[in-house]
Amino acid sequence: MDLNGNTVLITGGGSGIGRAIAEDLHARGNKVIIAGRRQHVLRSVVDANPGMDWIELDLSDPLSIADACTVVKLRHPTLNVIINNAGMMAHDDSGQCLDFQVMLQQVETNFLGPVQLTSALIGHLRDQPRATIVYCTSTLALAPLPFAAIYSATKAALHSYVQSQRAMLRQTNVTVREVAPNLVATALQGAPDPRAMPVDAFVERVIEALGAEVEYVTVEDPATSLITWLSPRIPRLHLVGDGDWRSIHGAVPAR
Repeated sequence: MDLNGNTVLITGGGSGIGRAIAEDLHARGNKVIIAGRRQHVLRSVVDANPGMDWIELDLSDPLSIADACTVVKLRHPTLNVIINNAGMMAHDDSGQCLDFQVMLQQVETNFLGPVQLTSALIGHLRDQPRATIVYCTSTLALAPLPFAAIYSATKAALHSYVQSQRAMLRQTNVTVREVAPNLVATALQGAPDPRAMPVDAFVERVIEALGAEVEYVTVEDPATSLITWLSPRIPRLHLVGDGDWRSIHGAVPAR
């Protein structure tokens, strides 16, 4: 995708990775709309970045999604990029009885919400000269974390959906991208982890990858790499690690 001249909707744009992506794209001359549940947080980001807009959105609420889509199309008819960044993670133990409400909230926020949001806006995107949909999944979609089973499963479901949607839109003006974070220093991780990549460093490399038209990108420190181990097993995986690009095409014998 072009890195300037777009109208971009970013979910979860009030903090963490979402805010950092929003501010980077805003500085490049894009019209950026951030979306989330906490109005005061969104307002503070917009106040710090004059020219941004915000919209209230709860991805676990279908009515909120429908209302947000209506509003964003009215306010920003040139909308041509959606970055599905918002998500929630809860630790669990699949060897015990799970809390249904916590499970349902993760499924709605991480999977059903982004699917509904993008589905509601897909017709609008197809009417634009060019458009891009970006999904933030996780490397846990490929290798689940045992104590975050539901979160990992929602990311696996979204990863699967992305591949199907990309295939259906292949011959259209809409491109579909997937960003799979590994370990990034955000509130999603809970307690600080010294191995986590700083948000700014992560976002810098993600923006580079989006500009390079990469379909699937993960950014990581090779020293703590999950994807480095997985990459020979995944055709057409593109890895950004320690500032270097590596492209893997076709099958490579398992190690």
